[in-house]
Amino acid sequence: MSPTILLITLIGAAIGASVLLLVIAIRGSEPKPPSPGSSRSVVEKLGKQTVYGIIAGFVALLLTRWPVAAVGAGLLVAFWPALFGGAKEERTSIARLEGLASWTESLRDTIAGAVGLEQAIPATVYAASPSIQPQLRLLADRLRIRMPMPEALERFADDLDDASADLVVSALILNARLRGPGLRQVLSSLADSARAELDMRQRVMAGRASTRRSVQIVVGVSLVFMIGLSIINRDFVEPYNSAGGQMVLGVVIGIFAIGFLWMRRLAKFEMPARFLVTAETGEARA
Repeated sequence: MSPTILLITLIGAAIGASVLLLVIAIRGSEPKPPSPGSSRSVVEKLGKQTVYGIIAGFVALLLTRWPVAAVGAGLLVAFWPALFGGAKEERTSIARLEGLASWTESLRDTIAGAVGLEQAIPATVYAASPSIQPQLRLLADRLRIRMPMPEALERFADDLDDASADLVVSALILNARLRGPGLRQVLSSLADSARAELDMRQRVMAGRASTRRSVQIVVGVSLVFMIGLSIINRDFVEPYNSAGGQMVLGVVIGIFAIGFLWMRRLAKFEMPARFLVTAETGEARA
């Protein structure tokens, strides 16, 4: 291997490692417990997206013969969900909020029939939205085994882990402890508030969806243009074959990566902090 090719490879590896460290530093990571199973396949150990990134890097290297472009393509594919994802998480949050609003209305209507809270909650489980039905089933099971209502509701709030749910659950906890009137009116107001928040989130999500599509189009066109030039018109991209050209290409890829990360942070939906947090939940999060 000639010194020039070796230098280009080392430069590409250094730039790729820098971009990877930048992604990890901004995105962060959560510690995962060690898995006892050692017979998993290589794909399961590395992750499908990582394998896709390695394949994309080899394909880019074969097409362009540029180590820096191969590292950049591999990292782009490997971290594609982190850079351009987020839509699924936002849809899940919206579905949970919609289910919570519907359940609040259902609970209000059930209580209107002179039914106590202990009987109303289990009666509304089976008609609830699938987004919150598992948590409601756990709540009904806890009430069935005679767990105190406030404690069961606090665990229900921890299961949902949503600031909007804390408003509804806190009203139910106060009613379970004080047994005062006016729960129907409070639930009506909370349901209206949840519907208003749901409408706002849906409009924000629609605007972010168009932004995500625009970013994906820009990325796709840039990649197709670069790969197409490297295959069809090698003379035009001849300067990138040198060590200096690879350094320039690495700088360009780094600028693209910073821009993608910046746009990802702008598009990330920041959930408001919860206020109904038990001591056990606070210790677990700490």
